Amino acid sequence: MKRLIPSLLLLLLVVAGTLIGCGDRESTASSSSSSGAARGAGPQKYPYRAVTTVGMVTDIVRQVAGDKATVSGIIGEGVDPHLYKPTRNDVAALMDGDCIFYSGLMLEGKMSDTFVKVATSGKPVYAVTQLIDQKFLLEPPEFAGHADPHVWMSVPGWMKAVEAVAKSLSEYDPPNASYYDANAQRYLAELKKLDDYARTSIASIPKASRILITAHDAFNYFGREYDIDVRGIQGISTESEAGLQQINGLVNLIVTQKVQAVFTETSVSDKNIRALVDGAAARGVTVKDGGKLFSDAMGAPGTYEGTYIGMIDHNITTITRALGGNAPEHGMQGKLK
Repeated sequence: MKRLIPSLLLLLLVVAGTLIGCGDRESTASSSSSSGAARGAGPQKYPYRAVTTVGMVTDIVRQVAGDKATVSGIIGEGVDPHLYKPTRNDVAALMDGDCIFYSGLMLEGKMSDTFVKVATSGKPVYAVTQLIDQKFLLEPPEFAGHADPHVWMSVPGWMKAVEAVAKSLSEYDPPNASYYDANAQRYLAELKKLDDYARTSIASIPKASRILITAHDAFNYFGREYDIDVRGIQGISTESEAGLQQINGLVNLIVTQKVQAVFTETSVSDKNIRALVDGAAARGVTVKDGGKLFSDAMGAPGTYEGTYIGMIDHNITTITRALGGNAPEHGMQGKLK
């Protein structure tokens, strides 16, 4: 219990504080990762039930937990986690789960009070971003003191999340710690190949054409990791509104830099991107729709794009080909639609 109390205090402090979009440098349950183990809780039977939030978290928990757990996510395909409010069924699923995993860094900001409720019931609640170094996190000027939560856009960043899942499951279920570690190491090797593919592909885009314009600022870690200039119409949280000045500024960028393509997102309205295309057309410049990118949600369950690797492979391949680089039509593994 001594290890659990600070965790709950942290959760309560976050909820009591100002929840700004998804940008808080959250400690909500990063310390509560040991709550279940501290109380001697663990799986009473196999497979135990792991409940997750966004698809990117769901996928890596499945990869590490293997056949020891059934893993179910509550935020589905194409759903914006910034705006998501849990339903009664979601709360019931979280309360019925044996352990809970979420992204953290206030991505699921509107769910913080629900996480408090779950944690106070004694269930272990784990933030997969708990091992990411503060120095890695981006803090945009408009979010001073708050972190950008979209760390999965950097493959090395999300590899730290895989390590956190393995650590958390090993604490929750110590007898199978070596099993979780082996699964994590296997998966990390696959992610290293994905990271190499991203670096090679983005580097093939001519430097002058390496400008990525998207619906909102979900790709900042991607831009820093793979050396591409990223511009979002909306801010980090999709709750922010895109102003006319911001749109006009991006139209100027498209015209002056001869930007080849702009990109929509599967979980964000495309109306602002259409405004960019129309604005450029009004100035005699045609900019093409480069395709839809996965930002805050993955593809359909059961598809390649419905996995973290497939999601990032799709984004890398789509961006590279639309901006004049070299990438195979069907992606790194030949599995893209």
